[in-house]
Amino acid sequence: MSDQNTAPAGSQDHSKDPYFDVIRVYARDSSLEFPGSATIFAQEWKPEIKVGFEVRNAKIADDQYEVVLRITLNCTVGDKTAYVVEVNQAGLFVIRNVPADGLEYLIGASAPNILFPYAREFVASLVNRATFPQVNLAPLNFEAMFRAKKIQEQQQAAAQAQAEGAAAPKDETVQ
Repeated sequence: MSDQNTAPAGSQDHSKDPYFDVIRVYARDSSLEFPGSATIFAQEWKPEIKVGFEVRNAKIADDQYEVVLRITLNCTVGDKTAYVVEVNQAGLFVIRNVPADGLEYLIGASAPNILFPYAREFVASLVNRATFPQVNLAPLNFEAMFRAKKIQEQQQAAAQAQAEGAAAPKDETVQ
């Protein structure tokens, strides 16, 4: 007679192990605008491209998170806007049995590292389809960006605590 609650010899219960996986990567939203219309093609092409990044997330279910990497490119030639590209590349991730600081890292660094190559290709494709010269975004290290952000937050918290401590009235006892 076997006990159904007993795991077979050599097997382990992994239900409490940390777990991180990608369910799906998808384009959530994108846009390409070129307000200068055809007049921009008549100008000498010396573009200035500004790139912006943002990472957002939302909890979808108990252990599912949607992470969205938003990339915005603003290309100007002289004083005219040649084009503006915005891509929101998203991913659905399963994250379970991970402590809060680990969860923050997975959402703020690991997930964007996974999403970036897809977003990079999407941006390049949109620009190419609009017949502008090719744009290749340089690889980004979201881990380093995440760590820098955490250090900045810690420094701001320490400065605020110090300012509050200096502003607190001193307790003086007269004897």
